[in-house]
Amino acid sequence: MEIGQVIRKQRKAKGWTLEELAHRVDTDTGNLSRLERGKQGASHELLDRIMKALDIKLAAQGLVEEGTNVGSTLQPTRKHKEYPLISWVQAGDLTESPSNLGAEYEWFPSPENATDIGFWLKVQGDSMTCLGNPSFPAGSLILVRPDSDVINGKYYVVEMLDSGEKTFKQYVEDAGLKYLRPLNTGYRTIEIDGNCRFIGRVIDTKMTGL
Repeated sequence: MEIGQVIRKQRKAKGWTLEELAHRVDTDTGNLSRLERGKQGASHELLDRIMKALDIKLAAQGLVEEGTNVGSTLQPTRKHKEYPLISWVQAGDLTESPSNLGAEYEWFPSPENATDIGFWLKVQGDSMTCLGNPSFPAGSLILVRPDSDVINGKYYVVEMLDSGEKTFKQYVEDAGLKYLRPLNTGYRTIEIDGNCRFIGRVIDTKMTGL
């Protein structure tokens, strides 16, 4: 995560406006806005004041110089990057990057790279449950990497354009035709032909509450 995104996320989590943070760290809102958007760096002194005000900790010792990308140092206690758990309604319709969501969301780690706009969803129903591997039972979490290439045999979250319904299925190409296939044979395979939008590819899964 870029430093500006980390600062914006922490500021919003505290419920502070740009004006509030600017007052606390003795700078102006223009500097902070450009810093959060990645358009400007910051001096070590200013960055240190911001990090102290927002309770951001460095992962390792060392100075942060103006213009330095220190995103990799700003997750000190996380072995893996974390992504927010969002609702199916939000999937594909967020107005801002999931990495900027507030503290009211649950965050779960993953060793997989879902980029800065990745997110978790909770599986609904049993259409992707089977006796084989993989199997995605209801209640399990799936990590979605948006804007991924569409590859035969991989798993995707897809929006059906005619109904607006969002679904999780395996993408299959066979004999020139394209399908969305459930792993549970009790559900029907859906033939597609430009009538859906691929929101993202599922690249990780985990069970919770065990």
